[in-house]
Amino acid sequence: MLWTAHGPVETPVFMPVGTQGTVKALEPRDLDACGAQIILGNTYHLNLRPGMDVMTHAGGLHRFMRWDKPILTDSGGFQVFSLAKMRKLTEEGCWFNSHLDGRRIFLGPKESMEIQRIIGSDIAMVFDECLPWPCDRRRAEKSVETTIKWAKMSLEAPHAPGQLVFGIVQGGAYDDIRRHCAEELVKMDFPGYAIGGVSVGEPEETMYQAVEASAPFLPEDKPRYVMGLGVMTQMAECVARGVDMFDCVIPTRVARHGTALTRWGNVAIKAAKWEKDDGPVEDGCTCYCCRNFTRSYVRHLVHAGEILGVRLLTIHNVHRLCAFAKEMRDAIDAGTFEDWRRELHRMQAAGAGTGRNPRG
Repeated sequence: MLWTAHGPVETPVFMPVGTQGTVKALEPRDLDACGAQIILGNTYHLNLRPGMDVMTHAGGLHRFMRWDKPILTDSGGFQVFSLAKMRKLTEEGCWFNSHLDGRRIFLGPKESMEIQRIIGSDIAMVFDECLPWPCDRRRAEKSVETTIKWAKMSLEAPHAPGQLVFGIVQGGAYDDIRRHCAEELVKMDFPGYAIGGVSVGEPEETMYQAVEASAPFLPEDKPRYVMGLGVMTQMAECVARGVDMFDCVIPTRVARHGTALTRWGNVAIKAAKWEKDDGPVEDGCTCYCCRNFTRSYVRHLVHAGEILGVRLLTIHNVHRLCAFAKEMRDAIDAGTFEDWRRELHRMQAAGAGTGRNPRG
């Protein structure tokens, strides 16, 4: 259990991503109905638009978007190093050009923490340098020393009342560098820790290796968070390796392209074979979409370009990953997680691409 200023969060947990103060296509009441306990806000994007003057006037992100449960904000570091152009790294942070209008902006640990203080998130992430994949060893070593320095600066910066600050382990694909980063962050005694620099294009086994090189050196009694991961089998494998928290844009992004996430594999709703299918998007799902509409109808909406099609698929996908996290919690509580994990892999393989239980 993770305790925050806006209430408890049961772990393992999946956190829907609300990049610009909204989880795309969903209202806060939809998120409640989907079982979301905590959502993400994006420091980089919110700072650019609407800006901190508006956020200050609104009284923080909770009041601005009318969400009364916990919020975690990333530091903006990933976006600076992935979206921004014309970057110039310094000892204190990074100069970059906004991807919106090209204006020159500086963001470092102090600036990131100040933005997150104004946003008023329950959990603020330290500002770090997110390494690309692949990355040579010399670059990784230098980057991690910067990340460790910035972590200390982030922790020492002013933050909102009750705001928890999480450190981020970096180190690319180098086990010893990741261990060094983890051990240095643990010395700072953060309330929680993230494993960063994964799910950035590397092979799956390399991602698991990065988790295995980081998680064992982080405190068992504090939350451990793999950033940017939302594939069900990968989430289960990371929980088996000691991870508690996940976030990803996958459920909203693939919904906009007509894809449903299910326990029986991902389903392309646009496929002609579903044109007259009177079953739900996913067998056994209890979300609003699956309780009320047929796969045929959702397919029609998607083909017609109707907003409701995207909305219904987003409701289903967010519900699916939040429900999936609850399944993991229940299996852990029951002492059956390993059996449950094996069954998950069997189900994904047996029903791949159908969303249906082949056993009927």
